[in-house]
Amino acid sequence: MALPPEFHDIAKRVNNWGRWGEADEIGTLNLITDEVVRGAAADIRSGRRVPLALPLQQDGVQTGVIPGRVNPLHTMVAVNLEIFGPDTVATSDDAVTMGLQAGTHWDGLTHVSHSGRIYNGRPAASVTAHGRAAFSGIEKARHIVSRGVLLDVARARGLDRLPEGHAVTPEDLEAAEELAKTTVRPGDIALVRTGQIQRYLAGEKEAYAFPSPGLSLRAPEWFHARDVAAVANDTLTFEIFPPEIENLWMPVHALDLVEMGMQQGQNWNLEELSDACAEEGRYTFLLSAMPEPFVGGAGSPVAPVAVL
Repeated sequence: MALPPEFHDIAKRVNNWGRWGEADEIGTLNLITDEVVRGAAADIRSGRRVPLALPLQQDGVQTGVIPGRVNPLHTMVAVNLEIFGPDTVATSDDAVTMGLQAGTHWDGLTHVSHSGRIYNGRPAASVTAHGRAAFSGIEKARHIVSRGVLLDVARARGLDRLPEGHAVTPEDLEAAEELAKTTVRPGDIALVRTGQIQRYLAGEKEAYAFPSPGLSLRAPEWFHARDVAAVANDTLTFEIFPPEIENLWMPVHALDLVEMGMQQGQNWNLEELSDACAEEGRYTFLLSAMPEPFVGGAGSPVAPVAVL
């Protein structure tokens, strides 16, 4: 199915191509200025640290549906090996094979394309099997540290977990803002909680993946209007799945990554953070979420930490 007119209409309204110059490769991360980071540091009050990453393990969130996106295969390549001879210091080393988007991760700006283009109007053909991403590789996102805002949509709607077919709308995001008693500001990183990851944590991998609540086709305009730097949530697919419009697959990915140049994250465990924010009565914090700098990567594992 060709991308419908309503998609192209939204794309025109949220497009950031050229906003930070023709050479730009990081998109909305430009909004995380020194001033924004100083303000984020001022949000630290209790010093409470909340990890947001799932454990990297072979029994991870991937079910095999996405070709090549394998859960971590962890192997010991040396076990108490006395490299320098008997009775010397011994070392143990390990190696891992995994899809870079297999667990808690950031999608890089080259993760998807549409109409033959990636962010800033560059050709999708600039991503190749051997050269990887010639532009906007994940290594360009060198420091993702900013004010984080938990938009706890499930809690704002009085639910532990959103229903499977719930498309998170701007109205949902505003209800979560009201719960948080804050306004999302330019340069913020928005974390949208649906509660869906409870399925995975309960061992229901297939149910976690599909069907799933997620961001609606209307959400990108809300984030664009507020100049959000990045968005992450607690689902496998990020956007509602199956899609709102039949056979229109991954439109929110295309709007966020290609048109806006806004990184998005998936499989973030926001359950402990939800409880911590409710206990402390505030939903903003310093968020540290640096990707691993895989040169030319279309995404990266991340181990985010919220500091309240």
